[in-house]
Amino acid sequence: MIRLLSAALAAIALTLGVAGCAKHEALPETIRPVLAQKVQLSKDVDQTVYSGEVRTRYEADLSFRVAGKIIERKVDVGAEVKKGALLARLDPVDARLVAEAAHSQVAATETEFNFASAELDRYKTLLDKGFIGQSAFESKQNIYNSAKARLAAARSQAAVNVNQSAYTSLYADQNGIITAVNAEVGQVVGAGQAVLRLARPEEKEVLINAAESKVDELKKAQQVLVRLWADQETILSGVVREIAPNADAATRTFNVKVSILDPGPEVKLGMTANVLVGGSSDTEALLLPLTAIYSQNGTANVWVVDPRTSKVALRAVTVGQYRENGVSLLSGLKAGETVVTAGVHKLIPGQTVRLMDSGPELQQQGAQNQADTPVKANPAKASQ
Repeated sequence: MIRLLSAALAAIALTLGVAGCAKHEALPETIRPVLAQKVQLSKDVDQTVYSGEVRTRYEADLSFRVAGKIIERKVDVGAEVKKGALLARLDPVDARLVAEAAHSQVAATETEFNFASAELDRYKTLLDKGFIGQSAFESKQNIYNSAKARLAAARSQAAVNVNQSAYTSLYADQNGIITAVNAEVGQVVGAGQAVLRLARPEEKEVLINAAESKVDELKKAQQVLVRLWADQETILSGVVREIAPNADAATRTFNVKVSILDPGPEVKLGMTANVLVGGSSDTEALLLPLTAIYSQNGTANVWVVDPRTSKVALRAVTVGQYRENGVSLLSGLKAGETVVTAGVHKLIPGQTVRLMDSGPELQQQGAQNQADTPVKANPAKASQ
């Protein structure tokens, strides 16, 4: 019994010793991937930047001029159509029957008119021979005039009904692009109800919203530039075409339409664009994305990456202005330093990072630093 107890105690001691050694094994340090960029001087700091959407200047809702059930739709969103192209059709049966009834009414009134005309001629002959009085002749003349008026009214109504029958087909009144479809086959629509939206793409503009304090600046703007979000290198000239006379009830901002001068094929409807107003092309300052700012205890900070060790350090900065295209800095950074732009809330001072999707130059720099710097154990984790 004593031998069994001693063997069990020895086994427990050996297990505890192995577990203790395992706890003190060093754990590898976590290298967190981040987005970063080099701080550069920008000429856009003195410019007011607005975000907007590329639209066409001329855009109209197309609708049927009569009510009916849609039996065919020829186009979808994005289709390019030519003037006179058939876009959609309504069930023409009812309109065709109404037109036939109108033609029958014209035939009936023509018969009445021909009879009244013949009667008037006969009474005119009798009047000339003195067989009837003037009042009898005038009575027939009134019947003739009434039949003539009814015939004119029937013909006009028949023409209207023929037009109504033609209105069951919806045609494009100009060249353009279909930007919206509001009705489907089988749907019953009323006269004037929007079915399709047709845009003319030859004149394009950017719709932006401006605060009331910026309206005067836009009215007096001498230089207006448009930059596509998808193509930051291309800058187009623009001009403020229209400023809404009243503010939007919900946003309390004014709608402003900026026409794009000589837009190329790369400018497509619905694209996001920035409108840059004012500013001096000779003035440069530091500009960072808004996501690079890490607020702590009411102070604006950024994570600066050491180019030799790929470790981050928190540094306080002075913010000049928060803008739509970023944050301008007055002090705290120098041009050429590398700053983390995404993932700033998951870092700690001295942490090693790996630069992701930050341009070839930064990726090569990060890869070289990680190859040259050995990974050390994390003392905080090793002591656990």
